[in-house]
Amino acid sequence: MYRTHTCNQLRLADAGKTVTLAGWAATIRDKGGLLWIDLRDRYGITQLVFDENYTAPELFAVARSVGREFVLQASGTVIERAAKTTKIPTGEIEIKVSELKILNKAKTPPFTIQDDTDGGDELRMKYRYLDLRRNAVQQNILFRSKLAIETRKYLSEQGFAEIETPFLIKSTPEGARDFVVPSRMNPGQFYALPQSPQTFKQILMVAGFDRYFQIVKCFRDEDLRADRQPEFTQIDCEMAFVHQEDILNTFEGLTKYLFQSVLGLDLPDFPRMTYDEAMRRFGSDKPDLRFGMEFTDLTAAAQGKGFQVFDSAESVLGICAPGCAEYSRKQIDELTEWVKRPQIGARGLVYVKYDADGSIKSSVDKFYSADDLKTWLDECGAQPGDMLLLLCGETEKTRKQLSELRLEMGARLNLRQPGDFKPLWVLDFPLLEWDEDANRFFAMHHPFTSPKQADIPKMDSDDQATLKSMRADAYDLVLNGVEIGGGSIRIHDRDLQSRNFRLLGFTPEQAEAQFGFLLGAFEYGAPPHGGIAFGFDRLAAVMNGANSIRDFIAFPKNNMGRDMMIDAPSAVDQGQLDELGLKMVE
Repeated sequence: MYRTHTCNQLRLADAGKTVTLAGWAATIRDKGGLLWIDLRDRYGITQLVFDENYTAPELFAVARSVGREFVLQASGTVIERAAKTTKIPTGEIEIKVSELKILNKAKTPPFTIQDDTDGGDELRMKYRYLDLRRNAVQQNILFRSKLAIETRKYLSEQGFAEIETPFLIKSTPEGARDFVVPSRMNPGQFYALPQSPQTFKQILMVAGFDRYFQIVKCFRDEDLRADRQPEFTQIDCEMAFVHQEDILNTFEGLTKYLFQSVLGLDLPDFPRMTYDEAMRRFGSDKPDLRFGMEFTDLTAAAQGKGFQVFDSAESVLGICAPGCAEYSRKQIDELTEWVKRPQIGARGLVYVKYDADGSIKSSVDKFYSADDLKTWLDECGAQPGDMLLLLCGETEKTRKQLSELRLEMGARLNLRQPGDFKPLWVLDFPLLEWDEDANRFFAMHHPFTSPKQADIPKMDSDDQATLKSMRADAYDLVLNGVEIGGGSIRIHDRDLQSRNFRLLGFTPEQAEAQFGFLLGAFEYGAPPHGGIAFGFDRLAAVMNGANSIRDFIAFPKNNMGRDMMIDAPSAVDQGQLDELGLKMVE
């Protein structure tokens, strides 16, 4: 056999045993008459020792020829280590080697294969197979594996059936851009890769599989950020004969189970908040509840005093930054420039300092009396030592800008601790959102989301404000300011689905061409149903306090959607294009 033990298995109690290990040479320390090799596998590290006082010269010569990342097999005796270390579990022992085989040599790697590597992102992605040897990355991938196993375990015990859905489907115009795949056997026609298995899982409900799940790849051809990839994984679920409450309870249960089984943490019951409340209090439909700094609407208190910037604004909103009254002018100027960046888009920033001695200073104190400013401070619940930060403008834009500032202040004040988990259900999203450029409504979630029963009569209105006020039976699961799951109760009636398509600008012919299969299925006894999808990569990242999902994907793409290791996408042979009836674009 290649090994009797892994490189994390042996302890001082094993002293005297004859063992065989296999792995990679992580580090080599040659002190002349003494030579040590740290042997690494995915389980850990064990130190090999060679001493010219007892090691045969030919064996010592083999050991001295070993380079970093050589693949080795070593046999010998477990002995107590002279210089013990607590940095690794095997730090009390080492292997007195009697036989060493070089199973494969290795070129010197382009970066150090350690937790604190000297390799940049692009270099590590090009040599991803080396990056994956690093313990930090391996632990992320193994964490993901355990998360998937525990997900399957929980859902199986809850009666869910795991069913695969197709990867080659029909392109639809809603949502993000599709990846399209030309069909050789059907010239001029294309498949699309699924953005989600949405319609298929609804059809499974029509087919009688009342509890479905799948850990499934999805594809979206969209601009990338740290938490986006062109291909990503969902925990995709659907249930029949359920109300919203049934789904929330089931998947709150899944989340609690995953945290307990994988992290050993018990989460309390999840609070709930409507979309309107979340926007009013935090300016975001995915608020981070690890810290306060809730919004205060100061419009009435701030207007009518001659400060034109506030008087002409639709809204004046503020947050209270605790303990920040000591901020210097330089720090405040830096914050002002931060909110004026194009990514935020604010025109400026107003502050009110509530000093520890009770004095009040502000950037607008020539327009407002001390009593006026004290009213603002009281409305925001400020204490001596705090500072108010105010933005103004159109209500929706100002909320978004202040939300970004709130998150930035939370980070600067170390209030967003990675190990602190604050889940939240956000409910009652708008059914529709208006797109000024397209001059029409789009579904905020997707076209199959059911409106609230009380709002169905509004679907016949021609008034834009009335249609905007329609609420959906939709819900998102938010964790530490990140949306990790979202879903809805679905429309299961053909007539109601057709009415919703009309609101979204579909003609009857377009609706039939795109979704006739689903509408037809609804005519054969579709049960009430709903579901949810968790962003699996994102869930793994948030549970580990990481900002990027790339660290939890074995072979991720870069921010241009490229696989640096295999150099994809790439050009294809003209012969392949000819078979598909396509021409190369020059």
